[in-house]
Amino acid sequence: MPPAPWESVPSHETYFALVTGANSGIGFGIGQRLIDEYLATRSLTSHIVVIPTTRSVKKSNETVYALRQHVKQLAETSTALRSRAGPSYELRDTTRRVHILSVQLDLCNLATVRRAAEQLVHGTLNSPPPPPQPQATTTSSSSSFDDDDDDFFEPLVDVRIPRLDVVIFNAGIGGWTGLDWYKVAHNILTRGLVQATTWPTFKAATGGYVVNPLPDAKDPLSVPKVGEVFCANLFGHYLFAHAIVPLLSRPSSTLAPGRIIWESSIEGTWADLSLDDFQGIRSREAYESAKRLTDVLALTAALPSTRPYTKSYLSSSSSDPTNNNNDNITPPKIYLVHPGVVQTTLFPLNAFMFFWYRIVLYIARFLGSPWHPITAYNGAVAPVWLALQEQAALDAAGAERVKWGSSTDRSGECRVKKTEVEGWGWDGTVDDSGASKEEKKDKKDKDNQMVGKLVGRRYGAVDLTEERRRDFETLGAVCWEKMEKLRAEWEKRIEDSLSG
Repeated sequence: MPPAPWESVPSHETYFALVTGANSGIGFGIGQRLIDEYLATRSLTSHIVVIPTTRSVKKSNETVYALRQHVKQLAETSTALRSRAGPSYELRDTTRRVHILSVQLDLCNLATVRRAAEQLVHGTLNSPPPPPQPQATTTSSSSSFDDDDDDFFEPLVDVRIPRLDVVIFNAGIGGWTGLDWYKVAHNILTRGLVQATTWPTFKAATGGYVVNPLPDAKDPLSVPKVGEVFCANLFGHYLFAHAIVPLLSRPSSTLAPGRIIWESSIEGTWADLSLDDFQGIRSREAYESAKRLTDVLALTAALPSTRPYTKSYLSSSSSDPTNNNNDNITPPKIYLVHPGVVQTTLFPLNAFMFFWYRIVLYIARFLGSPWHPITAYNGAVAPVWLALQEQAALDAAGAERVKWGSSTDRSGECRVKKTEVEGWGWDGTVDDSGASKEEKKDKKDKDNQMVGKLVGRRYGAVDLTEERRRDFETLGAVCWEKMEKLRAEWEKRIEDSLSG
């Protein structure tokens, strides 16, 4: 079989990215924007490999075809690419540097999580079969390219993935049933439209959602249930990340460490997470609970208090059990991001309400909200920024200690903005108690790289105190301990299920 096209390219000119839940919504927008910004900022000889995950072969193939079509359109219409390449520019010079593969992954079926990881670490991937040809009447005669993907994209057969530079954990479910109209009115009247559409309290849910995460087990009835929203948004990803650590870790080399980017939400408060209902099974705010837990885990991952748990989580004995120099292995770094308020089908609305909800979101942006990117492509700005930013720049910004959000101005211009997290502030730093309110505000505005921190602050938010910060760190250690215990339990169950 022919070698993979990136094998003849220096490592620093290749980039490998995986995005979960990338067949629609924000995940698809991340795939599009990642390709766009990589091609715009890297050399004309660099290659990018994007691996969207979906829950079925059909969805995987459709996602690959759709992203390829996006690349074709970009190659044909981008004046920047043409000007960089000069008069000798060829569309295929761009499209053949983009490689899109896919794996199937159902985060609520932990056996598929294990199989997907095994395929990436030890197996091979293939291009999908040629896409169905469109009807002749729909083919545009003005296009510079035809419909044969093999002319524009390298066919890939049994290729191995040598590493992953970034994984973006985007997939998830909401668990909502609709709107509570009384709370809609109350939320808007008491907090105003901007606050109500940024931190809504009117999403209706019943709670009690559980799932059997090993449905194909020999005795499915003996398998304990887990919280469905918890499993889809957090636990499935958590197990998957540990299983692909060999692809994200780095030996002593010039390559930057791999990045695990957890996609959270602008929502999620201290009250949403209960240690007595860790999986949010009894809660009507299961989504907010999972996202709050995501925040706590990600922001405390680099702290000394969680190191006893993160050290084992971010290492893998399966990568090289005979290696006695594990201290020379650089583990991946964990980052936290959210897309702002984006309209997707995650929240169940009929077509009529979907249309008017979109109008309301644009009104909120016009009224000055920085948290309304609205479209999936705009919501992808923060995840893609974290994925492609130089490591030195992220380290200088203390990026591991920040929840980075996708933000826009009134005109829709995108930027990245630090996000306040209850109990952690903007970066875990307690403000100088001796400073005046004006000095604090000035410091916060200057401290933020993109947008003043106080713009778009949640109603009722208070400045971080040393006591609250200590509580947050303690909570982080407790949550990491609980997650590692769950991981050990379920990895054994998965092993028993697969071996049986």
